[in-house]
Amino acid sequence: MGLGGISIWQLLIILLIVVLLFGTKRLRGLGSDIGDAIKGFRKSVSDDKPAPEQEDKKLEADKPADSAATKSDIKSEQK
Repeated sequence: MGLGGISIWQLLIILLIVVLLFGTKRLRGLGSDIGDAIKGFRKSVSDDKPAPEQEDKKLEADKPADSAATKSDIKSEQK
C-alpha cells in the first residue's frame, strides 16, 4: 500500500507518463524554478528585519539639523 491507496507501481507508471509528456529538460527547468522561488521566499522572510548598520544610517538621516544653523539660515534669508 502506497500513498492514499496508490501502490508503488501505479506511482511509477504516473511518473513515466509525466516524463514522457513533458520531457526531462522541462521538468528540470520546472524544478529549478521552484527551487529558486523557495530560496527567494526564505530570503525575503529572513530579511524582514533590517541590518544594524542600515538601521543606524536610517536613524542618522532622520535626525533634524542643528537648530542654531537653521535659525541663522532663516535670518539671512529674511534680510
